[in-house]
Amino acid sequence: MNWKHWIAISLTALLTMSTVAGCGGGKTSEKDASNAGVAGAVSKKKITLWATGSDNVRTIFETLTKDFNTNSEYAGKFEVELQFMLSGTGTQTLTDMIIAAHQAGEKDTSYDLVDLSGDDWSKLVSRIGEDAFVKLDQSQLPNAAKITAKNSVGQDCSLPYRGTTVVLAYDSAKVPEPPKTVDDLVAWMKKNPGRFAYNTPGTGGAGDSFARTSVYNTLPTEAIVSDDEKWVKEWDKGFAYLKDIHQYMYKSGGSVVYPNKNQGTLDLLNQGEIDMCPNWADMVLSQRAKGAIKDSIKIAQISPSFTGSLQSLVIPKFGSNNPGAYAFMNYILSKQAQTIMVKEMAAIPLIDSKEIDLKGYEDLANLDVSAFRIMSIGKLSTAFNERWDREIATIG
Repeated sequence: MNWKHWIAISLTALLTMSTVAGCGGGKTSEKDASNAGVAGAVSKKKITLWATGSDNVRTIFETLTKDFNTNSEYAGKFEVELQFMLSGTGTQTLTDMIIAAHQAGEKDTSYDLVDLSGDDWSKLVSRIGEDAFVKLDQSQLPNAAKITAKNSVGQDCSLPYRGTTVVLAYDSAKVPEPPKTVDDLVAWMKKNPGRFAYNTPGTGGAGDSFARTSVYNTLPTEAIVSDDEKWVKEWDKGFAYLKDIHQYMYKSGGSVVYPNKNQGTLDLLNQGEIDMCPNWADMVLSQRAKGAIKDSIKIAQISPSFTGSLQSLVIPKFGSNNPGAYAFMNYILSKQAQTIMVKEMAAIPLIDSKEIDLKGYEDLANLDVSAFRIMSIGKLSTAFNERWDREIATIG
């Protein structure tokens, strides 16, 4: 055989093999590619979902993925595999991993679908931009049609699916009518010194929210979602307010004490040491449903509200199963999935609460998702906590 002819045949065979290998050995579905908005998408059953958080978040995702895989309209068509990272247990966070994968130019990865808090989503958008994520095709998400909640950034690329917010937790046996505004709350503190507490900022999101909203209530609206250092100079008025109300906080041994962690203040409330504190709505309601705290402990929103968060799903462009990602996104906004999240973790549903059985979680119906304030001050949070430690914690 002529050697040139042999090389030509070999190259043709090699190119043919490369083309097959590039398709992963599977069939390309033009319909799936069109649905996902990505040309040449490969029809695949497995969806890898990445999430991070505390153990209750892991538990709810295990329940949701099992339900999706075995009991949803997508059972048998797709199968979700959960990759969960317990927060605070590793040197590299999930957002760090996403950023690294994008910057390395990785393609066809297992980052099919990623669950993110409002802060983490803001961080990703600021670091690698919205272009790293798929602009969502709403025609693939019919269950999202009635959802009005939106993120403060990257709205076209993110799908909010549940809410959480810091609220006033109070003992209704002692406080029949909770304060409705911040001014009402301060007036109540003055009449009931020592009966209110918030946890040390940095040890839990409820204390963070109380301290930061106390300061940012004195600033322009745009400051609450900015990490511009110019706002640090504007904190003085808010910190003066925190110093002023310090004298009305919970005391032990004659001195004001700021408990550690969200659970610390909730324990004081349950034990009758205080009558009111800021805490996470889902934390209070889930513990009440389990009988871990008194039935008389209820929740209420005030105005201006404390900060809340919308948990969202996003599809990185460097994932490998957009059709499957869309399927799980649509599922998580179903009545079926939203009910699971209410019952298992007292999540604030983003579909009409009238469609869900809220028995035991009736308080959720009174929470206005549109009133949530999303805070994202990035690196300023460290400076904020350090100043609180210097100026408030040391008052005594």
